[in-house]
Amino acid sequence: QVQLVESGGGLVQAGDSLTISCVASGRAVSQRNMGWFRQAPGKEHEFVAAVGWRSGSIPDYANTLKGRFTISRDNAKNTVYLRMNSLKPEDGAVYYCVADGGLELSRNSLAYTHWGQGTQVTVSS
Repeated sequence: QVQLVESGGGLVQAGDSLTISCVASGRAVSQRNMGWFRQAPGKEHEFVAAVGWRSGSIPDYANTLKGRFTISRDNAKNTVYLRMNSLKPEDGAVYYCVADGGLELSRNSLAYTHWGQGTQVTVSS
């Protein structure tokens, strides 16, 4: 079993930056793909970013977020981070940390077995 605990969400202003974190615990967490999804009210889960467990793994980003968001992980701390720059009101959502996903990174929420409880990010205009 794998447990994921997100933190770092909050209320920020448009244009601000924010980094959210996810600490993973449990079986073989350092050998699992990890990523972030988000869900705004009334919308489905949206892929944000993912990164593999191997050193040098090239992250994958949603096309619309690439360049503003950066995912990284520290396997020694079993932690994955999401740095969000130039935040916009439409970035406001609950951000979920996910783990697993098989051999390749996936943008499909169904590929991820483990989900955290989510952390709320609100961006005021």
